[in-house]
Amino acid sequence: MRKNPSSSSWAKVDLTKVPHMKVAAPGPKSKALHARCTKHFKGLSGQVKLFPVAFESGYGCTLTDVDGNVYIDFSSGIYVTTLGHCHPKITEAVQKYAGQLMNCHDFTTEIKTRLMEKMAATLPGDLNGFQLYDCGTAAVEAGLRVCRAATGKFEMMSCFYDFHGKTYGAVSLAEFPSTIYGSTRAPGMHMVPRPAPYRPMWTKTDGTIDTDKYLEFYAEYIDRATTRQLAAFVLEPIQGWGGSVIPPDDFLPKLRKFCDDHKMLLMADEVLNSMGRTGKWLACEHWNVVPDVVTLGKGFGNGFPVTAVAVREPYKEAIEKISASSSYGGNPMACAAALACFEVIEEEKLLDRALHLEAIAMKHMKRMMERHPIVGDVRAKGCLMGVELVKDRAKKTPFDEAGKLVYQKAFAKGLAWIPAGHILRMSPPIVMDDDTLIRGLDMIEEAIGETEKQLGFA
Repeated sequence: MRKNPSSSSWAKVDLTKVPHMKVAAPGPKSKALHARCTKHFKGLSGQVKLFPVAFESGYGCTLTDVDGNVYIDFSSGIYVTTLGHCHPKITEAVQKYAGQLMNCHDFTTEIKTRLMEKMAATLPGDLNGFQLYDCGTAAVEAGLRVCRAATGKFEMMSCFYDFHGKTYGAVSLAEFPSTIYGSTRAPGMHMVPRPAPYRPMWTKTDGTIDTDKYLEFYAEYIDRATTRQLAAFVLEPIQGWGGSVIPPDDFLPKLRKFCDDHKMLLMADEVLNSMGRTGKWLACEHWNVVPDVVTLGKGFGNGFPVTAVAVREPYKEAIEKISASSSYGGNPMACAAALACFEVIEEEKLLDRALHLEAIAMKHMKRMMERHPIVGDVRAKGCLMGVELVKDRAKKTPFDEAGKLVYQKAFAKGLAWIPAGHILRMSPPIVMDDDTLIRGLDMIEEAIGETEKQLGFA
Protein backbone atom coordinates (compact mmCIF):
# COMPACT_ATOMS: atom_id res chain seq x y z
CA MET A 1 0.00 0.00 0.00
CA ARG A 2 1.31 3.44 -0.87
CA LYS A 3 1.78 5.77 2.09
CA ASN A 4 -0.94 8.28 1.19
CA PRO A 5 -2.84 7.47 -2.00
CA SER A 6 -4.83 10.50 -3.08
CA SER A 7 -8.60 10.50 -3.18
CA SER A 8 -10.54 11.22 -6.37
CA SER A 9 -10.68 15.01 -6.67
CA TRP A 10 -14.04 14.96 -8.44
CA ALA A 11 -15.64 13.21 -5.43
CA LYS A 12 -14.13 15.34 -2.64
CA VAL A 13 -16.75 16.57 -0.18
CA ASP A 14 -16.92 20.12 1.14
CA LEU A 15 -17.57 19.44 4.83
CA THR A 16 -18.61 23.05 5.40
CA LYS A 17 -21.68 22.21 3.29
CA VAL A 18 -22.16 18.45 3.87
CA PRO A 19 -23.96 17.07 5.72
CA HIS A 20 -26.61 19.74 5.40
CA MET A 21 -29.99 19.06 6.96
CA LYS A 22 -32.47 21.73 5.89
CA VAL A 23 -35.35 20.01 7.67
CA ALA A 24 -35.67 17.14 10.12
CA ALA A 25 -35.47 13.93 8.14
CA PRO A 26 -37.47 12.23 6.80
CA GLY A 27 -38.87 15.59 5.70
CA PRO A 28 -42.40 16.41 4.56
CA LYS A 29 -41.69 15.91 0.86
CA SER A 30 -40.03 12.55 1.57
CA LYS A 31 -42.97 11.43 3.65
CA ALA A 32 -45.51 12.47 1.03
CA LEU A 33 -43.63 10.85 -1.86
CA HIS A 34 -42.97 7.70 0.16
CA ALA A 35 -46.68 7.40 0.98
CA ARG A 36 -47.62 7.75 -2.70
CA CYS A 37 -45.06 5.21 -3.84
CA THR A 38 -45.71 2.56 -1.19
CA LYS A 39 -49.42 2.60 -1.95
CA HIS A 40 -48.34 0.34 -4.81
CA PHE A 41 -44.64 -0.55 -4.28
CA LYS A 42 -44.22 -3.36 -1.75
CA GLY A 43 -41.45 -5.46 -0.24
CA LEU A 44 -39.22 -2.71 1.11
CA SER A 45 -35.85 -3.40 2.73
CA GLY A 46 -35.32 -2.99 6.45
CA GLN A 47 -33.24 0.15 6.01
CA VAL A 48 -36.05 1.96 4.19
CA LYS A 49 -38.62 0.91 6.79
CA LEU A 50 -36.40 2.29 9.55
CA PHE A 51 -35.77 5.60 7.75
CA PRO A 52 -38.18 6.21 4.84
CA VAL A 53 -36.40 9.07 3.10
CA ALA A 54 -36.89 9.73 -0.63
CA PHE A 55 -33.72 10.51 -2.57
CA GLU A 56 -33.49 12.83 -5.55
CA SER A 57 -29.84 12.84 -6.61
CA GLY A 58 -26.36 11.66 -5.78
CA TYR A 59 -22.87 12.76 -6.71
CA GLY A 60 -19.57 11.35 -5.57
CA CYS A 61 -19.89 10.48 -1.89
CA THR A 62 -23.10 12.41 -1.22
CA LEU A 63 -26.86 11.91 -1.58
CA THR A 64 -29.57 14.56 -1.67
CA ASP A 65 -33.20 13.91 -0.72
CA VAL A 66 -36.31 15.55 -2.10
CA ASP A 67 -36.39 17.99 0.84
CA GLY A 68 -32.90 19.28 -0.01
CA ASN A 69 -31.10 17.47 2.80
CA VAL A 70 -27.57 16.42 1.80
CA TYR A 71 -26.06 13.26 3.31
CA ILE A 72 -22.64 11.64 3.43
CA ASP A 73 -23.03 8.23 1.78
CA PHE A 74 -21.73 5.32 3.88
CA SER A 75 -23.86 2.77 2.01
CA SER A 76 -22.83 3.00 -1.66
CA GLY A 77 -26.37 1.95 -2.54
CA ILE A 78 -25.80 -1.12 -0.33
CA TYR A 79 -22.29 -1.95 -1.61
CA VAL A 80 -23.08 -1.01 -5.23
CA THR A 81 -21.71 2.47 -6.08
CA THR A 82 -18.20 1.58 -4.97
CA LEU A 83 -16.78 4.33 -7.19
CA GLY A 84 -19.25 6.98 -6.03
CA HIS A 85 -22.46 8.23 -7.58
CA CYS A 86 -22.37 9.33 -11.22
CA HIS A 87 -18.65 8.88 -11.81
CA PRO A 88 -18.04 10.96 -14.97
CA LYS A 89 -16.27 8.19 -16.90
CA ILE A 90 -18.88 5.55 -16.11
CA THR A 91 -21.75 7.91 -16.86
CA GLU A 92 -20.22 8.78 -20.21
CA ALA A 93 -19.69 5.11 -21.08
CA VAL A 94 -23.32 4.20 -20.38
CA GLN A 95 -24.63 7.29 -22.18
CA LYS A 96 -22.65 6.41 -25.30
CA TYR A 97 -24.23 3.00 -25.69
CA ALA A 98 -27.68 4.17 -24.57
CA GLY A 99 -27.58 6.23 -27.77
CA GLN A 100 -25.76 3.69 -29.96
CA LEU A 101 -26.82 0.09 -29.18
CA MET A 102 -28.81 -0.85 -26.11
CA ASN A 103 -29.27 -4.59 -26.60
CA CYS A 104 -28.50 -7.27 -29.17
CA HIS A 105 -28.98 -10.32 -26.92
CA ASP A 106 -25.72 -12.29 -26.71
CA PHE A 107 -24.27 -11.42 -30.10
CA THR A 108 -20.66 -10.28 -30.08
CA THR A 109 -19.86 -6.58 -29.79
CA GLU A 110 -16.56 -4.77 -29.57
CA ILE A 111 -17.30 -3.43 -26.09
CA LYS A 112 -18.10 -6.95 -24.82
CA THR A 113 -14.88 -8.29 -26.35
CA ARG A 114 -12.84 -5.56 -24.66
CA LEU A 115 -14.49 -6.34 -21.32
CA MET A 116 -13.77 -10.08 -21.68
CA GLU A 117 -10.11 -9.35 -22.42
CA LYS A 118 -9.86 -6.95 -19.50
CA MET A 119 -11.38 -9.43 -17.08
CA ALA A 120 -9.08 -12.23 -18.21
CA ALA A 121 -6.04 -9.97 -17.83
CA THR A 122 -7.06 -8.59 -14.42
CA LEU A 123 -8.65 -11.37 -12.39
CA PRO A 124 -6.23 -13.66 -10.52
CA GLY A 125 -4.93 -17.01 -11.69
CA ASP A 126 -6.59 -18.63 -14.69
CA LEU A 127 -10.08 -17.23 -14.20
CA ASN A 128 -10.71 -16.62 -17.89
CA GLY A 129 -14.14 -18.06 -18.78
CA PHE A 130 -17.08 -15.68 -18.30
CA GLN A 131 -20.80 -15.17 -18.71
CA LEU A 132 -22.73 -11.99 -17.91
CA TYR A 133 -26.04 -11.44 -16.10
CA ASP A 134 -28.15 -8.60 -14.75
CA CYS A 135 -28.34 -9.46 -11.04
CA GLY A 136 -26.25 -11.23 -8.43
CA THR A 137 -28.74 -14.03 -7.87
CA ALA A 138 -28.71 -14.97 -11.56
CA ALA A 139 -24.91 -15.16 -11.48
CA VAL A 140 -25.00 -17.35 -8.37
CA GLU A 141 -27.54 -19.72 -9.92
CA ALA A 142 -25.38 -19.95 -13.05
CA GLY A 143 -22.33 -20.64 -10.89
CA LEU A 144 -24.10 -23.54 -9.20
CA ARG A 145 -25.04 -25.00 -12.59
CA VAL A 146 -21.44 -24.66 -13.77
CA CYS A 147 -20.19 -26.51 -10.68
CA ARG A 148 -22.61 -29.35 -11.32
CA ALA A 149 -21.82 -29.52 -15.02
CA ALA A 150 -18.06 -29.47 -14.39
CA THR A 151 -18.07 -32.20 -11.73
CA GLY A 152 -21.06 -34.36 -12.57
CA LYS A 153 -22.08 -34.04 -8.91
CA PHE A 154 -25.10 -32.22 -7.49
CA GLU A 155 -24.73 -31.45 -3.77
CA MET A 156 -23.55 -28.10 -2.39
CA MET A 157 -22.08 -27.06 0.93
CA SER A 158 -22.41 -23.50 2.21
CA CYS A 159 -22.07 -21.53 5.45
CA PHE A 160 -24.24 -20.19 8.24
CA TYR A 161 -24.99 -16.45 7.89
CA ASP A 162 -23.80 -16.16 4.27
CA PHE A 163 -26.15 -14.53 1.78
CA HIS A 164 -26.32 -15.55 -1.87
CA GLY A 165 -29.56 -14.17 -3.32
CA LYS A 166 -33.33 -14.60 -3.41
CA THR A 167 -34.12 -17.32 -5.92
CA TYR A 168 -34.70 -20.88 -4.74
CA GLY A 169 -31.21 -22.25 -5.32
CA ALA A 170 -29.50 -19.18 -3.88
CA VAL A 171 -31.84 -19.04 -0.89
CA SER A 172 -31.17 -22.71 -0.22
CA LEU A 173 -27.48 -21.90 0.23
CA ALA A 174 -28.24 -19.58 3.13
CA GLU A 175 -30.63 -18.90 6.00
CA PHE A 176 -34.18 -20.12 5.34
CA PRO A 177 -36.49 -17.88 7.38
CA SER A 178 -39.54 -18.19 5.13
CA THR A 179 -41.67 -20.96 3.68
CA ILE A 180 -42.50 -18.99 0.51
CA TYR A 181 -40.06 -21.16 -1.47
CA GLY A 182 -41.55 -24.37 -0.12
CA SER A 183 -41.41 -26.26 3.14
CA THR A 184 -37.74 -27.22 2.73
CA ARG A 185 -34.57 -26.01 1.08
CA ALA A 186 -33.61 -27.46 -2.29
CA PRO A 187 -32.40 -31.08 -2.18
CA GLY A 188 -28.68 -31.59 -1.75
CA MET A 189 -28.01 -28.24 -0.06
CA HIS A 190 -25.99 -28.52 3.16
CA MET A 191 -24.98 -25.79 5.61
CA VAL A 192 -22.07 -25.75 8.05
CA PRO A 193 -20.60 -23.18 10.46
CA ARG A 194 -17.66 -21.04 9.42
CA PRO A 195 -15.01 -19.51 11.69
CA ALA A 196 -15.97 -16.05 12.94
CA PRO A 197 -13.13 -14.52 14.99
CA TYR A 198 -15.43 -12.61 17.38
CA ARG A 199 -17.83 -15.51 17.90
CA PRO A 200 -15.84 -18.73 17.33
CA MET A 201 -17.42 -22.14 17.79
CA TRP A 202 -14.09 -23.92 18.35
CA THR A 203 -10.98 -22.47 19.96
CA LYS A 204 -7.55 -23.74 20.93
CA THR A 205 -6.33 -23.89 24.54
CA ASP A 206 -4.79 -20.43 24.14
CA GLY A 207 -8.19 -18.98 23.15
CA THR A 208 -7.38 -18.49 19.46
CA ILE A 209 -9.76 -19.80 16.83
CA ASP A 210 -9.22 -23.41 15.76
CA THR A 211 -9.86 -23.52 12.01
CA ASP A 212 -8.77 -27.16 11.84
CA LYS A 213 -11.77 -28.16 13.98
CA TYR A 214 -14.11 -26.58 11.42
CA LEU A 215 -12.50 -28.53 8.60
CA GLU A 216 -12.63 -31.74 10.63
CA PHE A 217 -16.34 -31.14 11.13
CA TYR A 218 -16.83 -30.54 7.39
CA ALA A 219 -15.17 -33.87 6.61
CA GLU A 220 -17.32 -35.76 9.12
CA TYR A 221 -20.45 -33.98 7.91
CA ILE A 222 -19.73 -35.01 4.32
CA ASP A 223 -19.19 -38.59 5.42
CA ARG A 224 -22.32 -38.85 7.56
CA ALA A 225 -24.88 -36.36 6.24
CA THR A 226 -24.44 -36.27 2.46
CA THR A 227 -24.44 -38.71 -0.43
CA ARG A 228 -20.78 -37.72 -0.97
CA GLN A 229 -21.67 -36.09 -4.26
CA LEU A 230 -20.41 -32.62 -3.35
CA ALA A 231 -20.00 -30.44 -6.43
CA ALA A 232 -18.77 -27.36 -4.59
CA PHE A 233 -18.24 -25.49 -1.36
CA VAL A 234 -19.88 -22.07 -1.79
CA LEU A 235 -19.17 -19.09 0.44
CA GLU A 236 -18.76 -15.35 0.69
CA PRO A 237 -15.04 -14.81 1.38
CA ILE A 238 -16.09 -11.98 3.73
CA GLN A 239 -19.67 -11.99 4.94
CA GLY A 240 -21.64 -8.87 4.02
CA TRP A 241 -25.21 -9.41 5.20
CA GLY A 242 -23.79 -11.39 8.13
CA GLY A 243 -22.05 -8.27 9.42
CA SER A 244 -18.71 -7.67 7.64
CA VAL A 245 -17.29 -10.86 9.17
CA ILE A 246 -13.67 -11.42 8.10
CA PRO A 247 -12.33 -15.00 8.36
CA PRO A 248 -9.08 -15.87 10.15
CA ASP A 249 -6.10 -15.70 7.80
CA ASP A 250 -5.57 -19.45 7.59
CA PHE A 251 -9.17 -20.40 6.77
CA LEU A 252 -9.46 -19.83 3.02
CA PRO A 253 -6.06 -21.41 2.15
CA LYS A 254 -7.02 -24.48 4.20
CA LEU A 255 -10.48 -24.56 2.63
CA ARG A 256 -8.91 -24.44 -0.84
CA LYS A 257 -6.85 -27.54 0.01
CA PHE A 258 -9.87 -29.21 1.62
CA CYS A 259 -11.88 -28.79 -1.58
CA ASP A 260 -9.04 -30.18 -3.68
CA ASP A 261 -8.62 -33.16 -1.36
CA HIS A 262 -12.35 -33.91 -1.49
CA LYS A 263 -12.56 -33.41 -5.27
CA MET A 264 -15.05 -30.57 -5.01
CA LEU A 265 -14.88 -27.08 -6.50
CA LEU A 266 -14.49 -23.90 -4.48
CA MET A 267 -17.05 -21.26 -5.48
CA ALA A 268 -16.63 -17.75 -4.09
CA ASP A 269 -19.63 -15.44 -4.12
CA GLU A 270 -17.85 -12.11 -4.55
CA VAL A 271 -20.91 -10.16 -5.67
CA LEU A 272 -20.47 -7.91 -2.63
CA ASN A 273 -16.72 -8.32 -1.98
CA SER A 274 -15.26 -7.71 -5.43
CA MET A 275 -14.13 -4.78 -7.60
CA GLY A 276 -11.95 -3.06 -5.04
CA ARG A 277 -14.39 -2.94 -2.13
CA THR A 278 -11.86 -4.74 0.12
CA GLY A 279 -8.71 -3.32 -1.48
CA LYS A 280 -8.25 -6.18 -3.97
CA TRP A 281 -10.05 -7.07 -7.20
CA LEU A 282 -11.33 -10.14 -5.33
CA ALA A 283 -11.41 -10.52 -1.56
CA CYS A 284 -9.90 -14.00 -1.98
CA GLU A 285 -6.69 -12.35 -3.12
CA HIS A 286 -6.01 -11.20 0.44
CA TRP A 287 -5.26 -14.87 1.18
CA ASN A 288 -3.70 -15.78 -2.19
CA VAL A 289 -6.58 -18.11 -3.01
CA VAL A 290 -8.00 -18.57 -6.51
CA PRO A 291 -11.50 -20.14 -6.47
CA ASP A 292 -12.70 -22.35 -9.31
CA VAL A 293 -15.88 -20.32 -9.81
CA VAL A 294 -16.44 -16.68 -8.83
CA THR A 295 -19.48 -14.41 -9.02
CA LEU A 296 -19.07 -10.66 -9.51
CA GLY A 297 -21.70 -7.97 -9.04
CA LYS A 298 -22.73 -4.77 -7.24
CA GLY A 299 -19.58 -2.65 -7.79
CA PHE A 300 -18.93 -4.49 -11.06
CA GLY A 301 -21.13 -1.92 -12.83
CA ASN A 302 -21.18 0.75 -10.10
CA GLY A 303 -24.96 0.93 -10.19
CA PHE A 304 -25.67 -0.35 -13.69
CA PRO A 305 -27.23 -3.84 -13.36
CA VAL A 306 -24.45 -6.10 -14.61
CA THR A 307 -23.00 -9.20 -12.95
CA ALA A 308 -20.79 -12.08 -14.00
CA VAL A 309 -19.76 -15.63 -13.33
CA ALA A 310 -16.03 -16.27 -13.82
CA VAL A 311 -14.63 -19.79 -14.19
CA ARG A 312 -11.09 -21.18 -14.16
CA GLU A 313 -9.56 -22.51 -17.35
CA PRO A 314 -10.04 -26.25 -16.59
CA TYR A 315 -13.78 -25.81 -16.07
CA LYS A 316 -14.81 -22.94 -18.33
CA GLU A 317 -16.24 -25.16 -21.08
CA ALA A 318 -18.88 -26.22 -18.53
CA ILE A 319 -20.50 -22.83 -19.17
CA GLU A 320 -21.48 -24.18 -22.60
CA LYS A 321 -23.50 -26.96 -20.96
CA ILE A 322 -25.85 -24.89 -18.79
CA SER A 323 -27.95 -22.79 -21.19
CA ALA A 324 -26.03 -19.80 -19.88
CA SER A 325 -27.27 -16.83 -21.93
CA SER A 326 -29.70 -14.24 -20.60
CA SER A 327 -31.88 -11.51 -22.09
CA TYR A 328 -30.04 -8.57 -20.52
CA GLY A 329 -26.65 -10.01 -19.58
CA GLY A 330 -23.80 -8.54 -21.60
CA ASN A 331 -25.78 -5.80 -23.32
CA PRO A 332 -23.51 -3.02 -24.62
CA MET A 333 -24.48 -0.53 -21.90
CA ALA A 334 -23.67 -3.11 -19.21
CA CYS A 335 -20.33 -4.00 -20.77
CA ALA A 336 -19.40 -0.34 -21.11
CA ALA A 337 -20.20 0.30 -17.44
CA ALA A 338 -18.19 -2.70 -16.25
CA LEU A 339 -15.18 -1.93 -18.44
CA ALA A 340 -15.20 1.68 -17.26
CA CYS A 341 -15.17 0.46 -13.65
CA PHE A 342 -12.03 -1.61 -14.26
CA GLU A 343 -10.36 1.36 -15.91
CA VAL A 344 -11.33 3.85 -13.20
CA ILE A 345 -10.00 1.61 -10.43
CA GLU A 346 -6.68 1.28 -12.23
CA GLU A 347 -6.36 4.90 -13.33
CA GLU A 348 -7.24 6.34 -9.91
CA LYS A 349 -5.26 3.67 -7.99
CA LEU A 350 -8.33 2.88 -5.93
CA LEU A 351 -7.20 -0.51 -4.59
CA ASP A 352 -4.56 1.40 -2.62
CA ARG A 353 -7.16 3.97 -1.68
CA ALA A 354 -9.49 1.35 -0.17
CA LEU A 355 -6.68 -0.04 2.00
CA HIS A 356 -5.71 3.48 3.07
CA LEU A 357 -9.30 4.15 4.17
CA GLU A 358 -9.33 0.85 6.04
CA ALA A 359 -6.34 1.94 8.13
CA ILE A 360 -8.01 5.24 9.01
CA ALA A 361 -11.31 3.55 9.86
CA MET A 362 -9.75 0.90 12.09
CA LYS A 363 -7.81 3.54 14.03
CA HIS A 364 -10.99 5.51 14.72
CA MET A 365 -13.19 2.47 15.38
CA LYS A 366 -10.73 1.06 17.92
CA ARG A 367 -10.87 4.37 19.78
CA MET A 368 -14.66 4.13 19.55
CA MET A 369 -14.51 0.71 21.21
CA GLU A 370 -12.31 2.05 24.02
CA ARG A 371 -14.79 4.83 24.79
CA HIS A 372 -18.13 3.03 24.47
CA PRO A 373 -19.11 -0.04 26.52
CA ILE A 374 -21.74 -1.24 24.02
CA VAL A 375 -19.13 -1.58 21.23
CA GLY A 376 -17.96 -5.19 21.41
CA ASP A 377 -15.96 -5.54 18.21
CA VAL A 378 -14.81 -3.53 15.19
CA ARG A 379 -13.48 -4.83 11.87
CA ALA A 380 -12.67 -3.73 8.35
CA LYS A 381 -11.17 -5.01 5.13
CA GLY A 382 -10.84 -2.10 2.73
CA CYS A 383 -14.14 -0.23 2.69
CA LEU A 384 -16.13 -3.17 4.04
CA MET A 385 -16.52 -2.23 7.72
CA GLY A 386 -18.50 -3.31 10.77
CA VAL A 387 -19.14 -2.34 14.39
CA GLU A 388 -20.79 -4.95 16.63
CA LEU A 389 -22.97 -3.69 19.47
CA VAL A 390 -23.45 -5.81 22.60
CA LYS A 391 -25.29 -5.50 25.91
CA ASP A 392 -22.46 -7.22 27.76
CA ARG A 393 -18.91 -7.48 26.44
CA ALA A 394 -18.11 -10.58 28.46
CA LYS A 395 -21.18 -12.45 27.22
CA LYS A 396 -21.19 -10.77 23.77
CA THR A 397 -24.98 -10.46 23.95
CA PRO A 398 -26.26 -8.92 20.68
CA PHE A 399 -27.86 -5.49 21.16
CA ASP A 400 -30.42 -5.16 18.37
CA GLU A 401 -32.31 -2.29 20.02
CA ALA A 402 -29.14 -0.22 20.16
CA GLY A 403 -28.34 -1.01 16.53
CA LYS A 404 -31.71 0.31 15.38
CA LEU A 405 -31.37 3.51 17.40
CA VAL A 406 -27.80 4.21 16.27
CA TYR A 407 -28.81 3.72 12.65
CA GLN A 408 -31.74 6.13 12.92
CA LYS A 409 -29.86 8.76 14.93
CA ALA A 410 -26.88 8.84 12.57
CA PHE A 411 -29.17 8.96 9.53
CA ALA A 412 -31.01 11.93 11.03
CA LYS A 413 -27.64 13.69 11.39
CA GLY A 414 -26.98 13.23 7.67
CA LEU A 415 -25.33 9.80 7.27
CA ALA A 416 -26.94 7.46 4.73
CA TRP A 417 -25.92 3.91 5.63
CA ILE A 418 -26.91 0.27 6.29
CA PRO A 419 -28.58 -1.38 9.31
CA ALA A 420 -27.97 -5.01 10.26
CA GLY A 421 -29.52 -5.63 13.65
CA HIS A 422 -26.81 -5.31 16.29
CA ILE A 423 -24.04 -5.00 13.68
CA LEU A 424 -23.51 -1.57 12.14
CA ARG A 425 -22.43 -2.07 8.52
CA MET A 426 -20.51 0.57 6.59
CA SER A 427 -19.53 0.57 2.92
CA PRO A 428 -18.34 4.05 1.94
CA PRO A 429 -17.28 4.57 -1.68
CA ILE A 430 -13.58 3.85 -2.18
CA VAL A 431 -13.20 7.27 -3.81
CA MET A 432 -13.94 8.97 -0.46
CA ASP A 433 -11.46 11.49 0.96
CA ASP A 434 -9.99 11.03 4.44
CA ASP A 435 -11.82 13.89 6.16
CA THR A 436 -15.23 12.74 4.93
CA LEU A 437 -14.61 9.22 6.20
CA ILE A 438 -13.60 10.59 9.61
CA ARG A 439 -16.66 12.87 9.72
CA GLY A 440 -18.94 9.92 8.99
CA LEU A 441 -17.33 7.82 11.72
CA ASP A 442 -17.67 10.73 14.15
CA MET A 443 -21.38 10.91 13.38
CA ILE A 444 -21.72 7.22 14.17
CA GLU A 445 -19.87 7.67 17.45
CA GLU A 446 -22.11 10.59 18.36
CA ALA A 447 -25.14 8.38 17.69
CA ILE A 448 -23.64 5.58 19.82
CA GLY A 449 -23.09 7.98 22.71
CA GLU A 450 -26.66 9.27 22.50
CA THR A 451 -27.99 5.71 22.34
CA GLU A 452 -25.97 4.67 25.41
CA LYS A 453 -27.48 7.54 27.38
CA GLN A 454 -31.00 6.74 26.19
CA LEU A 455 -30.65 3.08 27.14
CA GLY A 456 -28.86 3.68 30.44
CA PHE A 457 -25.35 2.54 29.49
CA ALA A 458 -23.60 5.87 30.15
